[in-house]
Amino acid sequence: MILVVDVGNTNIVLGVYKNKSLIADWRLSTDSKRSADEYGVTVHHLFMMNNLDIKDVTGVIISSVVPNIMYSLEHMIKKYIEVDPIVVGPGVKTGINIKYDNPKEVGADRIVNAVAAHEIYKRPLIIIDFGTATTFCAVTRNGDYLGGAICPGIKISAEALFERAAKLPRIEINKPSSVICKNTVTSMQAGVIYGYIGQVDYIVSKMQKEMRDYDSEKAFVIATGGLAKLISGESKYIDEVNSYLTLEGLRIIYEKNKE
Repeated sequence: MILVVDVGNTNIVLGVYKNKSLIADWRLSTDSKRSADEYGVTVHHLFMMNNLDIKDVTGVIISSVVPNIMYSLEHMIKKYIEVDPIVVGPGVKTGINIKYDNPKEVGADRIVNAVAAHEIYKRPLIIIDFGTATTFCAVTRNGDYLGGAICPGIKISAEALFERAAKLPRIEINKPSSVICKNTVTSMQAGVIYGYIGQVDYIVSKMQKEMRDYDSEKAFVIATGGLAKLISGESKYIDEVNSYLTLEGLRIIYEKNKE
């Protein structure tokens, strides 16, 4: 078995693969104050709840956009699983060509998503990851990572309204049935959700046009991340939601580097 770990600003997602099958996955809150032992106890308990033995794990791979949590996680893995983890970053084989001005600036999560999408779909791609930030990534049929766009995530947008406007309340992220709303809460929800759908579709339409310079085929649009399904239902451009894209990417990169 291998353990794959995706560390985001809000959540840590863990997955366990046996051969190429995902047999368990969990989501923890990201907390840089947790010690290695605290993470170790939590992960050990999750394995036990799923009737898995943590000692059967033979390899671990991590992607992270939160540098100050890495010491605790790496120490936990070495202590409780007794393996040296692969950390996605410079020097790790990915199978894609990063065309960024400075490749080191590309977030590990964006690279992992690009690797998975390229391996699975084998066509021109736009990958949208709805996380703390929402990222848009363009990948050619040949596996060239062209770059993309980054914008505030849905929850950040909603929280900004609450924090910066004195009379507006904190809201849940729900989609109202209409845009013309008759109270403050649903009016805010409509503005955040439907406004975000418009933003997504406009960015994707622009990216698809620009990608015609690299591939004649229209780019296929994949969405992932916690709120992908909420947006995809209204979007004109999202072709598919793949909730496990990042975990699959980590497994693929592990296979490329396990030697």
